[in-house]
Amino acid sequence: MDAPVTETHPLEKIEDIEIPLLLEALYLRYHYDFRNYAMASIKRRLRQAREQMGFATISALQEGVLHDPAMLPRLLGYLTVQVSEMFRDPGYFRAIREKVVPHLRTYPSLKVWVAGCSGGEELYSLTILFREEGLEQRTLFYATDINHDALQTAQAGIYELDRIRLFTENHRKSGGKSSLSDYYRAAYGRASFDKTLRDQVVFSDHSLVTDAVFGEMNLISCRNVLIYFDRRLQDRALGLFKDSLTRKGFLGLGAKESLRFSDHAGSFKDFVREEKIYQRWDH
Repeated sequence: MDAPVTETHPLEKIEDIEIPLLLEALYLRYHYDFRNYAMASIKRRLRQAREQMGFATISALQEGVLHDPAMLPRLLGYLTVQVSEMFRDPGYFRAIREKVVPHLRTYPSLKVWVAGCSGGEELYSLTILFREEGLEQRTLFYATDINHDALQTAQAGIYELDRIRLFTENHRKSGGKSSLSDYYRAAYGRASFDKTLRDQVVFSDHSLVTDAVFGEMNLISCRNVLIYFDRRLQDRALGLFKDSLTRKGFLGLGAKESLRFSDHAGSFKDFVREEKIYQRWDH
């Protein structure tokens, strides 16, 4: 009788088993839910985390994070990393300034939600824009993220000075009405943004995967977050945004994101199509 053939699993096939187990473990142990994030992105980030955190396998990484909660923030840093900059895609902020702000001026008070605020670059872009347009004092900003360390960075408002040149150029291209240097103080190789830019800001942990709506928002800006979600999770997040917006409120997405194939597309109309700015428009 021939001996049974033993199949040799390449590393990638083993990882395809390990990664869902790790994501399930993170959800059960810490209530962070990455199970419906885009798998290609999650796989890439977990491989990077495994290598840089010194584990031989994803399973070893899972064991480590399950038994040592102190490892969790570092792992979250890999899973939620977002590369951002102030006034990123200046045309988007110019469109808000020139097309959206005239509508917002008609309201006595405003609420703006920056969902997935990461290190705060987009938040400060909007608070500066609203200050320049005379809307800051009537606006309450909500800045949310699932990464506690990212929220702390956003609350501090301190960035490496070598990033400021790009921020300044973006601000100029976005139609900035002053110099960006009016809003920060440079010292020791860093730029510390004026703490008054945070006077109207509420920072909060919030998950687009598991948490509920923020009600009565006039503008929601969530850029370059949905690209990391699978289709079902994108629909959940977009449903949250729809339910959180006032009628005729505005939603801004990233350059590679769209409502086009969403279950909620019918609740919005294109407002500035080329900049992915939509308006809630219930029929």
